[in-house]
Amino acid sequence: MEVMKRMLRVIRANLNSLVASREDPEMMLEKTFAQMQENLVQFRRGVAEAIATQKRTERQAIAARSYEEEWYRRAQLSLQQGNELLAREALTKRRLYQETATALFSQIEQQKEVVEKLKQDMRSLELKINEVRTKKDMYIARARSAEAAYRLQEMLHGLSDASSLAAFERMEEKLIQIEAQSEAIAQISGENLERRFADLKSTNEIDGELAAMKNQMLMPPDTTQPDNNPQQST
Repeated sequence: MEVMKRMLRVIRANLNSLVASREDPEMMLEKTFAQMQENLVQFRRGVAEAIATQKRTERQAIAARSYEEEWYRRAQLSLQQGNELLAREALTKRRLYQETATALFSQIEQQKEVVEKLKQDMRSLELKINEVRTKKDMYIARARSAEAAYRLQEMLHGLSDASSLAAFERMEEKLIQIEAQSEAIAQISGENLERRFADLKSTNEIDGELAAMKNQMLMPPDTTQPDNNPQQST
C-alpha cells in the first residue's frame, strides 16, 4: 500500500541519515517514531473519509431506489387512468433512477472491500507502531549505554596517551623532588635544633664547673687538719 511504502521510505531515509551523519541515535529514533505516529494519524483520517464516502453512497443508493419505486407507482397510476404517454414518461424516469441505484449499490460493494482492507492495514500499522515503541525504548537504552561506553573509552584512551603519561611522569618526578627537598629541610632543621640543645647543655655544665672552682678559691684553708709528723714526747 502507498502509505506503508511511504513510511518505509521515511524509515530508510532516517536510518541512512543516522549512518551518514552520525547524528544522535536517540533523537533519530524519536524523530522516526514521531513520523510513524503522524502517518498513523493520517491513515486513520483516510479510513474515516473512506467510511464517510461509503455511508454517503449508501444514502444516495437508498434514495435512488426510493425514487425508482416512486416513479414506478406513478407509471402504474397513469396507466390506470388511461394516460399511456404519462405512464411511459414515468417509466423512463424510473429507469434512470434504477440504473443509478444499481451503479451506486455496485460502488458500495467495492467501497466496502476498500474500507475493510484499510481497516486491516490500519490495525497492522497500529500493531507495528506498538512493536516499534517497545523496540525504540530498548534501542534508546542501548544507545545511551553505547554512548557512555564510548565516552569512557575516550577517557581511557586519553589517559593512555603517550603525552598524557609523560605529563604524569613529569608531575611524579616533580612531586618526588619536592618531597625530597621537604625531608632535607626537615632533617636539617632537626639537626640544628638538636645541636642548639646540646650546646645549651654543654654551656650549663661549663658554667657549673666554673662556679664550683670560684667557690673553692674563696674558701679559707682548713687549720683543723691533723699534723702528719707529730713530735714524740720524751
